[in-house]
Amino acid sequence: MDTKCAECDAQISIPDDAIVGEIVSCKDCGVEYEVAEIKNGTAMLKPAETIEEDWGE
Repeated sequence: MDTKCAECDAQISIPDDAIVGEIVSCKDCGVEYEVAEIKNGTAMLKPAETIEEDWGE
């Protein structure tokens, strides 16, 4: 499965055995996406959540 990066419009290859929740990244710009849904052989991606460091605030 292939899709396009929302940031740089490059092709992102998604493994055929990908599952919902899997993280994939764009090889061109490095943005990480989470596989949100797989429907009819097409993967729908959403930006992966980043865990920010808690400095005790």
